[in-house]
Amino acid sequence: MSSFLELKSFYKHINRAPESGESGVGHFNIFKVEELIVSRDRPATYSRRDFFKVSLVNGHSRIHYADQCIEVTGSALVFTNPMIPYHWERIDEQQSGYVCIFTEAFFSRFGNVKDYPVFQSADAAVINLRGEDILFYNGLFERMLAELDGDYAFKYDFLRTMLMELIHSAQKMAPAVGQRLSGSNAAERITALFAELLERQFPIELSNQVIRFNAPSAFARQLNIHVNHLNKALKETTGQTTSQLISERIAQEARILLKSTNWTINEIAWRLGFEEPNHFSSFFKNAAGMTPRQFRQAAAD
Repeated sequence: MSSFLELKSFYKHINRAPESGESGVGHFNIFKVEELIVSRDRPATYSRRDFFKVSLVNGHSRIHYADQCIEVTGSALVFTNPMIPYHWERIDEQQSGYVCIFTEAFFSRFGNVKDYPVFQSADAAVINLRGEDILFYNGLFERMLAELDGDYAFKYDFLRTMLMELIHSAQKMAPAVGQRLSGSNAAERITALFAELLERQFPIELSNQVIRFNAPSAFARQLNIHVNHLNKALKETTGQTTSQLISERIAQEARILLKSTNWTINEIAWRLGFEEPNHFSSFFKNAAGMTPRQFRQAAAD
């Protein structure tokens, strides 16, 4: 399973202070690619982040994102979603460009950043650039970097506006076409991505925390594949269906919450994605052989 990179770990890796990008509402920062170069001999890992990322990459490289491999021979914009693992593989020694990172909270004034197509799937996440487009986006990143280093009192509001311009202008362009893995490798990658998405939702620790994905169609939509393709891959690698794997993990979390919290059964049902408490009770009884109330009582005795 791939690693999870938090903001503090990212800053430690590049030897920077996280506070340099604090905006008061969320987090935003920009770096030059040259400052973030790592050895190309380093093995590929599909790391998840707890932040969104927009990169302008100049140079020959490969972007491994979800179940696709997209080769970049010139310049490209790359939009990455923290829910899906990805890796940037450097081919040429000479690489340049910019990396912009920001948290969901930073973008919240403009709505839900996850709703934008460039952040929803690998099919829309990489956009090749040519000619004037390269000059435009290099200039836009340079403006954002200069603004970030300035002392304008409302600079983060201005940076949000420029980030919005970057996203919308990119979405008007045609995305790059990648190659999907095939055979057993594809099934293994899809299984790993599914497991990442499933586990990313747990444990349930906060009173307002609700799982986002609790149905096969929701996972398939996030991974940008047909639900039958997802089910076939999971059946091949695990011997279980998508529904079985989801149900097992939700039932496991339900048992933990019934044992370790004083939340009501209705509250637990809601946090596990059940709109109706009786649906949760039926689900749990089918999985555990007893109702949630009976299970909680037995655990207390």
